[in-house]
Amino acid sequence: MKQLEFSLSRWMDGGGPETDIVISSRVRAARNLEGHTFPCLASEEETGDVLEKINSTIAGKKDFSEFLYWPMGQLSEFEKQALVEKHLISLFLARESKNGALLLRRDEAVSVMINEEDHLRIQAILPGLQLEEAWQETEVYDDLLENDLEYAFHENYGYLTACPTNIGTGLRASVMLHLPALIVTRQINRYLGALSQIGLTARGVYGEGTEIIGNLVQVSNQVTLGQSEEEIISNLYSVIGQVIEQEQNARQALLDKKRADLADKAWRALGILEHAQIMSSQEAMQLISDLRLGHDLGLIKLVNHKLLNELLVLIRPGCLQLLAGRELNNSERNIERPVQVKEALDRYKE
Repeated sequence: MKQLEFSLSRWMDGGGPETDIVISSRVRAARNLEGHTFPCLASEEETGDVLEKINSTIAGKKDFSEFLYWPMGQLSEFEKQALVEKHLISLFLARESKNGALLLRRDEAVSVMINEEDHLRIQAILPGLQLEEAWQETEVYDDLLENDLEYAFHENYGYLTACPTNIGTGLRASVMLHLPALIVTRQINRYLGALSQIGLTARGVYGEGTEIIGNLVQVSNQVTLGQSEEEIISNLYSVIGQVIEQEQNARQALLDKKRADLADKAWRALGILEHAQIMSSQEAMQLISDLRLGHDLGLIKLVNHKLLNELLVLIRPGCLQLLAGRELNNSERNIERPVQVKEALDRYKE
């Protein structure tokens, strides 16, 4: 099978509304097939049957002609890790799935995970604040699959899912935010603490159990039962709008008081990214954050959001190994990371 190659995903193109604060918007629908055991409890034979049924459903369909098909069992560990780092698959699909597979549209805006925690997880991820658009993309392929597959559905509870928190719409909507001003001024805890009271949660870059690094915060809904898809997305839009406003206010206050410091930090970050010989992942994330803030405040003009988003991904362990074409230990990755960063910066200059 042809090896995966590093490419830019649609969400990385730097477009979309509110892109100075909102990096990406993602919507995911969890679905299961009627009469089949949930993947986490199913045998290899049962998940194999589900995989065969889904493959038969999409075979020859024009609507799926732009999708690539990747069985998890035929990918290397670093190829799977790279897909996680690009937010195209979950850690569960990469590490724990039985007969897991990925359908990935060529622009990498839409992906369908097969035999993840649920039989199907259909997601769309777009740049900037585009939750409604991401839901529309997800809904298209959800409807296409539901036309030929009988989903597990209860008239009172909605779509039935492996995790009880997903029962109902089965919908998870999330937004990736860059919030350096709220974090540095220590206002962030006040906002994050209030999210759970309104059915939302905040996590790190790669979801549940991951820490906040590079000033990146992922905000998503927790409640799927008793709300429509439109209500979930509308609620998230409303809250994100308030967070954006507070971040903008905090940035302006910092700019008024510490313009020279912010400019110096951004230029230093660019200098280190251009000339460092060894760099850890965490250091790179912070440098990219400093550079992004300087760019968004108009203090440095030598980068754009597309480049900054690309850097966010290519510095990660899986993507570094994918670019290098081989497995790398931690020390080798710390040496390879600045090489790839410099190449990306040089491509942008050209």
